[in-house]
Amino acid sequence: MDLPSRARVVIVGGGIVGCSVAYHLTLRGCTDVVLLERKQLTCGTTWHAAGLVGQLRATYNMTRLAQYTTGLYASLEAETGQATGFRQSGSIAVATNAARMEELLRGASMAKCFGLEVHTLTPSEIAAMWPGVRSDDLVGGVFLPKDGRTNPVDTTQALAKGARNRGARIFENTAVDEILIEGGRAVGVRTQQGELRADTVINCAGMWAHALGARAGTTVPLHAAEHFYIVTEPMAGLSSNLPVLRDPDGCAYFKEDAGKLLVGWFEPVAKPWGMQGIPETFCFDQLPDDLDHIEPLLTSAVHRTPALATTGINLFFNGPESFTPDDRYLLGETPEVRNLYVAAGFNSIGIQSAGGAGKVLADWVLDGHPPMDLWDVDVRRAMPFQRNRRYLKDRTVETLGLLYAMHWPFRQAETARGVRRSILHHRLLARGACFGEVAGWERANWYAPSGAKAQYEYSYGRQNWFAFSAQEHAAVRNGVGLFDQSSFAKFLLQGADALAVLNRICANNVAVPVGRIVYTQWLNERGGIEADLTITREAPDRFLIVTAAATHTRDLAWLQRHIPQGARAIAVDVSSGMAVLSLMGPRARDVLARVTDADLSNAAFPFGSSQVIDLAYARVRASRITYVGELGWELYIPTEFAPGVFDALMAEGEPLGLRLAGYHALNSLRMEKSYRHWGHDISDEDTPLQAGLGFAVAWNKEGGFIGREALLAQKEHGLQRRLLQFSLRDPEPLLYHNEPIWRNGVIVGRITSGMFGHSLGRSLGMGYVSNCAGLADPEFVLAGDYAIEVAGKLHAADVSLAPWYDATSMRVKDIASAAAAPQH
Repeated sequence: MDLPSRARVVIVGGGIVGCSVAYHLTLRGCTDVVLLERKQLTCGTTWHAAGLVGQLRATYNMTRLAQYTTGLYASLEAETGQATGFRQSGSIAVATNAARMEELLRGASMAKCFGLEVHTLTPSEIAAMWPGVRSDDLVGGVFLPKDGRTNPVDTTQALAKGARNRGARIFENTAVDEILIEGGRAVGVRTQQGELRADTVINCAGMWAHALGARAGTTVPLHAAEHFYIVTEPMAGLSSNLPVLRDPDGCAYFKEDAGKLLVGWFEPVAKPWGMQGIPETFCFDQLPDDLDHIEPLLTSAVHRTPALATTGINLFFNGPESFTPDDRYLLGETPEVRNLYVAAGFNSIGIQSAGGAGKVLADWVLDGHPPMDLWDVDVRRAMPFQRNRRYLKDRTVETLGLLYAMHWPFRQAETARGVRRSILHHRLLARGACFGEVAGWERANWYAPSGAKAQYEYSYGRQNWFAFSAQEHAAVRNGVGLFDQSSFAKFLLQGADALAVLNRICANNVAVPVGRIVYTQWLNERGGIEADLTITREAPDRFLIVTAAATHTRDLAWLQRHIPQGARAIAVDVSSGMAVLSLMGPRARDVLARVTDADLSNAAFPFGSSQVIDLAYARVRASRITYVGELGWELYIPTEFAPGVFDALMAEGEPLGLRLAGYHALNSLRMEKSYRHWGHDISDEDTPLQAGLGFAVAWNKEGGFIGREALLAQKEHGLQRRLLQFSLRDPEPLLYHNEPIWRNGVIVGRITSGMFGHSLGRSLGMGYVSNCAGLADPEFVLAGDYAIEVAGKLHAADVSLAPWYDATSMRVKDIASAAAAPQH
């Protein structure tokens, strides 16, 4: 079969992911699909995968995709006639300590939100279900009976056969040298057999995806690491229906394999591979053994399954797999090049992810948008620096082991740190800052007082910084606090058509006087929230757009792609040019007045306004806005002036009680005020009406806005789900994310974000409540008897549509009648 000169879609890479994408494209009726594989199908990493098919993932939509994969694999053989080896024998995860058991129990609670069957096990029940396991040192475990396993090569061949049966063409031994780009769009590929033009190109090249993407000018941050497993000689008593056993504290998994035992590891210090590139000849290759590396892992495995000590080992295996900096795979259209998609970097869960990932990517390609909130794995979360090979190598040492490491709340990466630092970094460090990382930025999460160590001590309870952050929180509520928020992404849109362009993108109206700030969402055509940000009109033809560090790439790409061709408007990323200090609290005006001669009164400087003022020796943009629910200003400072401004604020503010505050305090403060967080409380699946943000929608502005028609239809028909605020009556349990929400004995939603509200003395959460039988109107949502499930236990909760703190925002607006004490 000769290579065609044109196809609608070209897929690069013939592993299980590439074949799944081809399968699902053809399932949708897109049959003009060509898949190009450099050597043979599965010859990269798919062929040596263990074939585990788990269903419970860290988030709701990732679990939905894993559940879909399971159903797909169960039906593939009947559809295609190609055996897959798939069977559902279940899986058991065991815990050797209380912390790990709480993690498993929280996961079991979360599984109920997804309708996923899960059972809690005692050590004796584990021993009965998995003969030969050592259980005397176990605390307990969980059993997921619908988890399965499959033969990776056979399953890939079944997907390929299904795609071929519907018209897809698959070419082996056809390496892609280059993705063709014209006018910022992918238009095909170049191979040694010639060029193949296409409407869409999909990079499913596995370990090679980074280099292939880089040649096309895109960021595909992944790096290979060595992954080890052994297969024993035949072992007596191993049932073919034995559940997969996971011992995360021992970094190991155990799977029956044709009467033998396969044991693999995800060790905490991994071995990156391929730093000098991957050999062109690589095809079903194994990497050299490293017995010294796996010896302690093997010792731990013998401890869990003592029969290993007297059983011969038939195979020591070492093969490469790809890992990403945050241990989540990369999916979607690249922000740099239109019509170029990625599905790569599956972090050793490619088999269990391939079905769902292939389906949603096919939908994305054909419909022009993702079918659900895929932010967890969206390639647009990657920052350009993350293609750096040195960075990827250093981070991969850690990321392989994260699969089985403790998934602590607020856990921070330990490797490849210090990539992006505020110009104030060392000043904050000297004052006790403990830094976390977001998008490469080092950000002060909390401050250790003198004598305390600025280092996390993780737990599911109150961590070592809890009391320190509470003091920062109180300082902002009762006095004044200073946050370094230099990591904000900041864009300028300027030009004669800037207003018209922005007003079409924004749901709110940005046709405001110069010096006004507008809080707005950017919506898609379905009314879902693509971005949540503020816009300051700096001049008639210039707007400052400020958004979160984590969505920097995504939001800039959304803006640039919605500037019509020929429009007189240009977007410029000015993030590195400005530091940001946020001065917040009832005494913010008192501190600021000591370093500026500007009139800071309500009359001269009302809430929602922005002015360029003299501050210390600098000219600074001061914006009166808040994410904490108090009087305050965000100060946008040219980077080189920021140290001087910081020093002046601290010198004048400390006598007034000024205290540095970190992002954990910011989070607890915003939770009390019910300020939404994009990526948790709002996403491209949620609308402003569902999220309680209808006040930021300018329904009747001239020219309308993207998503208006969808919102109008939703407004007319009413809401079936609505975002609420929850407060646990018991002050001890802590809420984090994905805890089930019970209403009158039925699960109606899950917590989207949670934090302890220090002003209220309670754990707070937000979450959507659904009414499957009708409308989620205020009468319905407020009438129920609510409880939140935490690690298998129900805790009574109060519910509110309004913020728990200062519901009328009198303190934010500094209205004279505002109560001096917090309003509960």
